[in-house]
Amino acid sequence: MSSNRHVVIIGNGIAGITCARHLRKLDEQVRITVISGESKYFFSRTALMYVYMGHMKFDHIQPYENWFWEKNRIELKECWVEKVDFQSKNLVFKTGEILAYDELVIASGSKPNKFGWPGQDLKGVQGLYSKQDLELMEESIKSGVERAVIVGGGLIGIEMAEMLAYKKIPVTFLVREVGFWDNVLPKEESLLVGRHIREHHIDLRLESELQEIIGDSESRVKAVRTKSGEEIKCQFVGLTAGVTPNIDFLSKTELEVNRGVRVDLSFQTNIPNVYAIGDCAEFYQAPAVDRRPIEQVWYTGRMHGETLANNLAGKNFTYQPGIWFNSAKFLDIEYQTYGTLPPTWDSGKIQSFYWEHSGGKVAFRILMDNSGIILGINNFGFRLRHEFFDKVIGEKWEASKVIANLEKANFDPEFFAPYYIEIQKAFKSQFGGDFTISKKSFIQKLFGARV
Repeated sequence: MSSNRHVVIIGNGIAGITCARHLRKLDEQVRITVISGESKYFFSRTALMYVYMGHMKFDHIQPYENWFWEKNRIELKECWVEKVDFQSKNLVFKTGEILAYDELVIASGSKPNKFGWPGQDLKGVQGLYSKQDLELMEESIKSGVERAVIVGGGLIGIEMAEMLAYKKIPVTFLVREVGFWDNVLPKEESLLVGRHIREHHIDLRLESELQEIIGDSESRVKAVRTKSGEEIKCQFVGLTAGVTPNIDFLSKTELEVNRGVRVDLSFQTNIPNVYAIGDCAEFYQAPAVDRRPIEQVWYTGRMHGETLANNLAGKNFTYQPGIWFNSAKFLDIEYQTYGTLPPTWDSGKIQSFYWEHSGGKVAFRILMDNSGIILGINNFGFRLRHEFFDKVIGEKWEASKVIANLEKANFDPEFFAPYYIEIQKAFKSQFGGDFTISKKSFIQKLFGARV
């Protein structure tokens, strides 16, 4: 590898910054430039909602001090890329400036989906992904909002609903599916989340689809109309029907794109010395049988960046995605998922165990094949240890053994109720097994045998 080569990274999200940091660790000589028009410094995108609600300042969600970048000789350029000239190896910025590169990493992230709804470009209509989206939302709310409408379920939708509800703005939530996030969650979990949303005084409308957004004489939203013909007055509309790779600036070039930038498992594109990682990358084929060609999750972006950094440093790495996991919050209910757990399955080939606490806010599901081997779990309302499920799914434990050892997965047993005791009792009732422990035994383990 040439010591004077210039690696340019478009995008300062988790994928791009991880790549820059690890490349610097592996190569002291390479010149690294990170470009982002969104912000000069890397920040935690998942924490934007806490900035909006006043729990944190924007500076608080920047994991590194400003001096970090200069000390590590990572150049930062705050600018938007207009186009890429792959033949001359130049980036053209919207300011007209040009920057040459030797190797290019595209880590341009995602943008909110728009589906051509009439009125989708009115003032007061927006998605929630970038720092600019947050600023626009804050500005829109200042102008006075008596009601907001959110279009589309999922994790971004629930975040925006919580943000608005925190400001005491009534929210109507339009979800076209039969259940909330039911393209990801099984029926029981979807019902649990739907109930919880309504209990927080959010007007959740299932099987309700947007027809058009209606504007006033000043091109500002004043209402939405659903496909059923209902008109809902509102002054803000959040479009949260998913995201799509942010690659418009790469159109009409020789770079191979589909929904995202097409890459192999080394993140190489069809153009030599050009790579793509993170939300905007689309594998030619999914990296594992239970994975999708586009991975738009924080931790996979981090893995993409680290893998590519090693390749840029001259090592021959391929992407090894490991066991799937994800975590989120539905208002104040924490959610974790590990392994393969789709919304539906073939009951002739797969067995399911589901337990829900009587309070309706804590639940646990485990899927297993017909030989009893664990495939995946969903967990709501209490935390379990990531490393435990990474191990048991990777080693293909029998589900009964997982349940018998569920105590070891407790994230913080001193502060969380011992739900695993009830889970074990319910599993034993349905599938058999002799591993239920008493509450007295649980207390003895915590505080000693003298209790």
